[in-house]
Amino acid sequence: MNIETALKEAMSIDGALGAALVDYESGMSLGVLGGGPHLDLELAAAGNTEVVRAKQRTLKSIGLDDEIEDILITLGGQYHLIRPLTSAGGSLFLYLALDRSRSNLALARHSLRKVESELEV
Repeated sequence: MNIETALKEAMSIDGALGAALVDYESGMSLGVLGGGPHLDLELAAAGNTEVVRAKQRTLKSIGLDDEIEDILITLGGQYHLIRPLTSAGGSLFLYLALDRSRSNLALARHSLRKVESELEV
């Protein structure tokens, strides 16, 4: 599945507010869908590159030889899910913002994993 289709699939997850595919080395988005006046996806995606970089550095500094599956940020009204792409073999992550009152976090994680497995970059 291409980037556009992957983002559409991510946006079909219950409660989805916005989705992006981001290169965490450059901070640039390869694609965004959704968002709005209260959620600037380009800015959020760029900011979350720092989150991914920091976690990668931490894993390396403590000598933990493992991969990040998901990074979850919980807010009062939203979940922000960051999923580094192991299948893409590079420095990409999927970013999904969810309305906390309309989403099922376990199902969203499962669905995002499926999107990752079918994404071709």
